[in-house]
Amino acid sequence: MERKPNIYNRLLQIALFQGLSSAELDKVMERTKFGFNKCSDGDVIVRDGEPCDRLHFLIVGEMDVVGTADDHGYTITERLHAPQILQPECLFGLSQRHTRTFTAVGQASFITLTKDEIMKLSSEYIIFQMNLLNIVSTQSQKLLRHSWRHAPDDTRRRIVRFMENHCSTPAGEKTITITMARLADEINEKRLAVSKALNVMQDDGLVRLGRGVICFPALERLIGDV
Repeated sequence: MERKPNIYNRLLQIALFQGLSSAELDKVMERTKFGFNKCSDGDVIVRDGEPCDRLHFLIVGEMDVVGTADDHGYTITERLHAPQILQPECLFGLSQRHTRTFTAVGQASFITLTKDEIMKLSSEYIIFQMNLLNIVSTQSQKLLRHSWRHAPDDTRRRIVRFMENHCSTPAGEKTITITMARLADEINEKRLAVSKALNVMQDDGLVRLGRGVICFPALERLIGDV
């Protein structure tokens, strides 16, 4: 287990614990059953479809997050860095299962809290409860806003909007495994137009193209266009 000061520092990086006083953090550490996990490169943290009965917090390292279309026609992989909370929106609600697969990249460390521990902290610390509500509410508001945005008016912007709508964060490295024809169908464009737009983006150093794979090294460089 990490030394106590290090655990404090890690908790303060996590949005759920921000705003708690030193005295409150002391009590949290004394009364809460934390899980501590260290993962090696390629270790699966949680899989798409598994029950979400606890929260995982990435506190050190990186992870890949993979989302898959319902018909398995394409996948999107995101590289995320600590600190991160793994799908807090899946802990409650209609479907309490993870919708993405999370895999450690290199050495990564996680803290876990069961749903029962989350409920105890929420009932004892109003700040913790408000932090959780703010996280979930912010995600909901962003999703609701998507359908009201102006539709992109060219192929390049439609590609970027498609990526933005399917990623959990609008920044960082993203890789989509998809055929050119399927991407064209998804954004209601002709395949040739998609191919031309992607090749221009590659010439500009904004994407890397492979056979059935498109890598966006830094999606935030393109978000401003849409």
